[in-house]
Amino acid sequence: MIDEEKQQDQDPNSTGETPEGSPIASENPPAPANSNESADWELELARAYQSAQVDRSPANASGSTVTGSATNTPTADGVEPWKRELAQVTDEKEALKTQLQAASAQLEELKNQNLRLAADFENFRRRTQKEKEELDLQARCLTIKPLLPVIDNFERARSHIKPQTDGEMNIHKSYQSVYKQMVDGLKQIGVSPMRPEGEQFDPNLHEALLSEPTDEHEEGTIIQELERGYILGDRVLRHAKVKVAAAGLSVVASDENPDSSEG
Repeated sequence: MIDEEKQQDQDPNSTGETPEGSPIASENPPAPANSNESADWELELARAYQSAQVDRSPANASGSTVTGSATNTPTADGVEPWKRELAQVTDEKEALKTQLQAASAQLEELKNQNLRLAADFENFRRRTQKEKEELDLQARCLTIKPLLPVIDNFERARSHIKPQTDGEMNIHKSYQSVYKQMVDGLKQIGVSPMRPEGEQFDPNLHEALLSEPTDEHEEGTIIQELERGYILGDRVLRHAKVKVAAAGLSVVASDENPDSSEG
């Protein structure tokens, strides 16, 4: 018991005072009993520090394992997932680009099809309209042609019948009014008579029934209308029957002419 008290008196650390220049006891770990314990304590401290550095490193945050010294440089195993993800994104971008090109080509094809359909429809509309007009013209021609001989009879009656009495004049005026009404109706639907006299003969419009040699008219000139022709628009309903002028006979002087005697 006395020995312990002497040892405390001799040991400066046994007092409650802290020598100048010495660190606070709470900041330093207690001195190890021997050198092996001190080495183990330092090793544990180094391991704890290394573990803390590994936890804070980016490579460890991405899920990769860091071995060796605790550094912030990512390892090949940590970069490899990023490379794979970048390659996947690049592939997806190329696929989307290919799909966009295909969609653009399809859109252009649809536009061309739309233009072709519009052109075909316009051609169909024009063709249908032309066929409709042609059918309408044919129907009018078939309806009007049987009425032309009736018009001819009215004109013959007007030129040949000469009324002598008031009763005959009344009858003449009555059927002439019917004739005029028919002619006006034909004009309203586009029918017009030909006036070929004095014109050159045209086989598309005229039908030559007679020819007369004459020096008064040029050869091929129509000198008389025998039956009136009619046209509807640009179509001939009936050709005009005409008399055409032919070349005149020239008189050739002969040596045997008695009027030509020597004096």
